[in-house]
Amino acid sequence: MSDAKEYLVFITSNGSGEKGAITAFNLDSASGALTQLHRNSDVENPFFIGLSPDRKFLYSVHVPGNPGGDPEYIAAFEIVSTSGALRKINQQPTRGDVTCYVDVDPSGKAVVFANYTSGNIGSFPVREDGSLGEMKSFFQHEGASMVNAGRQEAAHAHCAVISPNGKHMYVCDLGTDQIVGYALEAESATLSPLDQAYVRTIGGGGPRHFTYHPQGGFVYANNELDNSVNVYSYDAGAGALIERQVIASLPADFAGESYTADVKITPDGSYLYCTNRMHDSIAVYRIAEDGLLSLVDIQSSLGNFPQNLAITPDGSTLLCANMQGDEANVVVFRIDAASGKLGAIGAPLALNDTSCIMIV
Repeated sequence: MSDAKEYLVFITSNGSGEKGAITAFNLDSASGALTQLHRNSDVENPFFIGLSPDRKFLYSVHVPGNPGGDPEYIAAFEIVSTSGALRKINQQPTRGDVTCYVDVDPSGKAVVFANYTSGNIGSFPVREDGSLGEMKSFFQHEGASMVNAGRQEAAHAHCAVISPNGKHMYVCDLGTDQIVGYALEAESATLSPLDQAYVRTIGGGGPRHFTYHPQGGFVYANNELDNSVNVYSYDAGAGALIERQVIASLPADFAGESYTADVKITPDGSYLYCTNRMHDSIAVYRIAEDGLLSLVDIQSSLGNFPQNLAITPDGSTLLCANMQGDEANVVVFRIDAASGKLGAIGAPLALNDTSCIMIV
């Protein structure tokens, strides 16, 4: 591959004590090789991470102890070298249980987060040195879908994703079967409910993650419990969503237990990928000009419990974090530009409790 590139990649190990880490790797996109550069262990249970737009700071979930039982934080780190060494700047409490998502706005002035178990979300201002100021906004979600009584007995905010224009933030609430919309004022790091406060997903779907089409006009959310993907038209001015499609992520004849986890789109907007945990696969979709999806293939994730995906900025390579068991690893796939199908390159990288990948 003559135009192969190298990337700095951060991968989290979601564990307590010495098992918790954010490890920096060099990715060779020609060979698929991931070479460890630096292991940052000044963090525990870093389930999810976010990157500042200038690529100088990293923000991570940080739970010293046990998620859901001990105080939880978002921690700010400075990326101090090309080796991926991190220097912890400060941390702020999230005032909730099982903090599961963090995102940074395009101006780099606001950080948002979601707390899964307690069903609340909030925002922090970012100071000039990359540190986090005191919380500016905090919202408690209410209600319960109860279609799946074991998982939807209360609100469960599963992501908080800022729009490319920095004006909106959407939260997939698994417990209420809603995608909740907020207006974001980045300068003050404050959130307020949109006029269209939420849209409902299919009953019992359990929306989990959310992503924007890179050319605008459409957004996508995967349903964890229903094993499907929602397609919405998106008004970037008003922040309104209109459902256009719901499409399955599993083979029609599959009768076992499985749950979707992550959803990502190639930078050119051609293909969307959705992971299926327990089926241990990645669904590949082609995106039409009208934003609708057509299933291309469902391919093995080559590991156990595919939790998170990342795609290189040139759109050539996809990384998959398989989180659990003896086959916990990171697999590097080449993306076929003509079909969107995936082909593994290099050897899988064995790594414990892989939960999030961030390509710098």
